[in-house]
Amino acid sequence: MAASDEMRITVTENGPYRVTGSVPLVPRTIETDDEDFSVEWGEGAAYATDATYDLCRCGGSAKAPFCDGACENNGFDGTETASREPYLEQADEEEGPVLILTDAEELCSFARFCDRGGQIWNLVQEKDVDPTALAIREGQLCPSGRLVTWDLQTRVRHEEDYEPSIGVVQDPSQRCSGPLAVRGGIQVTAADGSEYERRNRQTLCRCGQSDNKPFCNGAHAAVSFQDGQQESTAGHA
Repeated sequence: MAASDEMRITVTENGPYRVTGSVPLVPRTIETDDEDFSVEWGEGAAYATDATYDLCRCGGSAKAPFCDGACENNGFDGTETASREPYLEQADEEEGPVLILTDAEELCSFARFCDRGGQIWNLVQEKDVDPTALAIREGQLCPSGRLVTWDLQTRVRHEEDYEPSIGVVQDPSQRCSGPLAVRGGIQVTAADGSEYERRNRQTLCRCGQSDNKPFCNGAHAAVSFQDGQQESTAGHA
């Protein structure tokens, strides 16, 4: 986790995310295979941003992903309801012959990388090389950090070394826009000034409908959230 102390995402009360520390902002797309399984992340050219900028979290901005002040007039309730407990205290643990899987279901952002090959929960029960490798990969692709695989013998987690960034997610398979996919250990600070646990992967709600604010719970798919950026970001890829 390479984020500096200056890199921070602050939740404002019933308002946007205030991003400080020159955090790169990039379009990021969930890519699927011929069977519609999520298999990879596509990434476009970075947005032009200042060292400090505000990102919409109410879902109403006409200048998405940036805030245009819509939250001041649309009655947005941004009350934070997410647990402040560390990830491992929220997660269930499943042990297989080679891997351990930790799973904090409340953090699910419905990216569906865990479904390919018979689902990660079944893959971790296999001892062969191929299903083990796929389970590790699926865990690493999970944008919210809900799913993490660990080596059974060493108890070392399988984690990519991400550079700090915020991804503006599009999900063409579900015909919707997704959350903000935060990578690289950027500090998320609550509106009351307290700090959430720093994590290498996490997803922040930007449709305004999550019941686990500020984190995404997949509500964007249920409400078919559209930020108006899918066509423009496709040109970046």
